[in-house]
Amino acid sequence: MTQTRRGFLRNVGIAGGAGVMFNTMGALGLSPAASAETPPFTPLDRSGLQRHGRKKVIVMGGGIAGLTTAYELLKGGYSVTVLEGRNRPGGRNWTVRGGDTHTDLNGRTQRARFSRDQYMNAGPGRIPQMHVTIDYCRELGVPIEVFTNQNADAFLYRENVPGALNGVPVRQRAVKADAYGYTAELLAKATDQGALDAELTPEDKEALISYLRSFGAINSANEYVGGGRRGYDPQPGAHLEAGTPLPQYDISDLFRSTLGNYFSFEMGFDQAMMMFQPVGGMDRIAYALAAAVGIRNVRYNAEIVEYRNTTDGVEVLYRGPEGTRKVSGDFAVNTMPPHIAARIPSNLPAEVVTALGSVSKTNAGKIGIEYERRWWEEDFRIYGGITNANTNVGNVWHPSYGYNGRRGTMIGYYNTGANANFYGALTPEQRFREAVTQGKKIFGDVYGEKVHSHFSQDWASAKFSEAAWVGWPSAVGGQTGAGYQSLLGPTANIYFAGDHLSHAIAWQHGAMTSARATVAQIHERVMA
Repeated sequence: MTQTRRGFLRNVGIAGGAGVMFNTMGALGLSPAASAETPPFTPLDRSGLQRHGRKKVIVMGGGIAGLTTAYELLKGGYSVTVLEGRNRPGGRNWTVRGGDTHTDLNGRTQRARFSRDQYMNAGPGRIPQMHVTIDYCRELGVPIEVFTNQNADAFLYRENVPGALNGVPVRQRAVKADAYGYTAELLAKATDQGALDAELTPEDKEALISYLRSFGAINSANEYVGGGRRGYDPQPGAHLEAGTPLPQYDISDLFRSTLGNYFSFEMGFDQAMMMFQPVGGMDRIAYALAAAVGIRNVRYNAEIVEYRNTTDGVEVLYRGPEGTRKVSGDFAVNTMPPHIAARIPSNLPAEVVTALGSVSKTNAGKIGIEYERRWWEEDFRIYGGITNANTNVGNVWHPSYGYNGRRGTMIGYYNTGANANFYGALTPEQRFREAVTQGKKIFGDVYGEKVHSHFSQDWASAKFSEAAWVGWPSAVGGQTGAGYQSLLGPTANIYFAGDHLSHAIAWQHGAMTSARATVAQIHERVMA
């Protein structure tokens, strides 16, 4: 029986393509994404729709939320039309490759000159393993590889801080060893001196000391004395070379530098190992979704200029290469950034338009710098991971692909907020020069040598986005406020979806789970 079903699906795929095959899988209940645990979702059963007549849904926006919406609706037998203003799928999921051009809202045009197999993910660049995004990669046949989110040999850099570590690049492993070691020493001594007698039994205290000796590598006298955790110079080698552990930093210098604060990042639910990326670029997900939806169902270069509820459905006007066109349907799903959707003429109630426009926008910037040699690997032995600084670069991403290759492309800065706005105000060439100036503080002159090409992105000035992501400020009640709540259901025949309507804002997981919730709402309404 299993073999017959496989053969049937194979023949469907050959005859109708990936989109038809996945629709059929959904009808049979075989789509792998049906098993995603967070949140529960069952692909639509197209057999039920036949009793109610085929419904048409207009999806406004071809980003991850829009494509997921269309993809899941197609499984249930719905007719879909996706309207996307850009000439590509994915929205903020954008991988820049050689030959790509981009003109921002300030009229600045860049043309990427990355070499073959070199790229930068201008938007999302990593996927936590528990996210639904991984399920869609499996379902759509998008191969994934490890994204190195943490690397003990990457650097930390702090300037304008008190103490001897000001302006000194330090290896993360050394800082972590010292921060954990000194913390363990202080807590162990406080425990021995009776400071926790009111909190712990003698047995508890003994167990705590045992834990701290493992956690912080302290000795029997409850003293931290460094050791191999921080690194060696020289390293252990052949014959009599046992290696010499590097001396620890002064406790006062360490804590005043705030370097140890960085490691709370590793405990973030969405940041903990392991993390992944699609092989060849994050937009492999967007293009796989678009292929499954089908080219006949997606209209690119279609800028939405008006949308409205009608007595029996919806109408959407869009401007494309052939002028302004109108498309009608039974329902529409608005996946556009809410602050942009609020500006487009519609007949939505005033309170809904206000809710759409009440979000707070966060900017983010990135620059991809392609080097003619992978000096971070050759000179510093850093293979993947993130170097973090308190300067305006924020984070430097060492590539998690192409190890030991001839060329490599680093994310020379990934920053948000004021730092992103600072770079966004510069020309692309000025951004590059500033990034090199800052990068040299950490890595030396090599940071500006043998550069093949560079490309930078400022999301605040990107048409159809105008922000990297949005949130819900406390002034409007956050995600418990009336504005947010009003967008979780339909306004007549217009629904809403996007990562901004989730508790995973700025992640593709948020866009996908929001889309699935909206699809379920539409289908439940139709079935009722």
